[in-house]
Amino acid sequence: MSEKSRKIFSMVAPGTPLHEGLENILRARTGGFVVVGDVPEVISIVRGGFRLDAEFSPAAMYELAKMDGAIILSSSGDRIVWANATLVPDPDIPSRETGLRHSTAERVAKMTGQLVIAISQRRSVITVYMGHTRYVLRDIGVVLAKANQALQTMSNYQDVFSRALLNLSALEFIEEVTVGDIVKVIQRYELLRRAWDEVTDYVAELGSEGRLVKVQSEEIISGTYEDALFVVMDYLPAGGQAEAEKLLNSLAEWPFDEVLDAQAVAKALTQNSAVSTESSMMPRGYRALSKISRLPLSVIQNVVNGFGSLKAIRGASTEELDEIDGIGEVRARAVREGLARLRDQVVRNLTL
Repeated sequence: MSEKSRKIFSMVAPGTPLHEGLENILRARTGGFVVVGDVPEVISIVRGGFRLDAEFSPAAMYELAKMDGAIILSSSGDRIVWANATLVPDPDIPSRETGLRHSTAERVAKMTGQLVIAISQRRSVITVYMGHTRYVLRDIGVVLAKANQALQTMSNYQDVFSRALLNLSALEFIEEVTVGDIVKVIQRYELLRRAWDEVTDYVAELGSEGRLVKVQSEEIISGTYEDALFVVMDYLPAGGQAEAEKLLNSLAEWPFDEVLDAQAVAKALTQNSAVSTESSMMPRGYRALSKISRLPLSVIQNVVNGFGSLKAIRGASTEELDEIDGIGEVRARAVREGLARLRDQVVRNLTL
């Protein structure tokens, strides 16, 4: 969903006063025409009607909608500036609408860039325009059903992502990681993130009705970005956080088919167009160390820089770890014990 669409829903979604007023008009089947934004571009095309400059309320908007003209609200939507106005946009602006009210609304939106709402008297439909964006508000029950379906898809993706991470951890400890194993994790994270994007769009449209869906989706996505980021930091040639973030942000812009192309993802990860998904890889140890409690990222960075790989870190003695800046004897023991526990946990979970 574009930023413009999110802005639209922030004003007309359920729970907002404007949405309540629109619903009142819809139920009364009187039809209506509302412009949100008393900017000069709008006022310059007003013909007739009368200026109110009164406080907005859903009831007031409903009563004013009984007249044929447009209602013009302030840009913040908290005041009714004009009522029963006739708007005369440039007739040369193209419109795909057929009805007078809707074609005028579309031209006003394109001409002024403001939020314009047309409520159909005959079809009981609310159509929203902003600039060249057009959207028909859907029944809340329909949107909620689609949101719950997307939420279930997101939960399934999260399960698959977690399983891929667990498998990668096991392969890291036995030193049998291939490029293909890493690619699977990255692909599954990106699919999960895209499902979350879809749920987030539905939440924006649902407004106050989408609170529970929002909480559930945030619980599912929680921590997954960090896991994916550390995976990329473990295997990306540059290895830094900024470069890893850049790669994940780049994948978010890829077409869906390219995300599913293992070779394309492998090329982006290894920065080698000739790489095979069967090629062996060695983790630096970022993700494994991130699972040890109270170990700051700066200290993890020092450990990785000091030893270069997870294998070397696991093989290091307490004394060798103690020599790393920011570690100390207590943290050195915590690292050794934490990695041993992580290995046992991975093996135990795989056998379940």
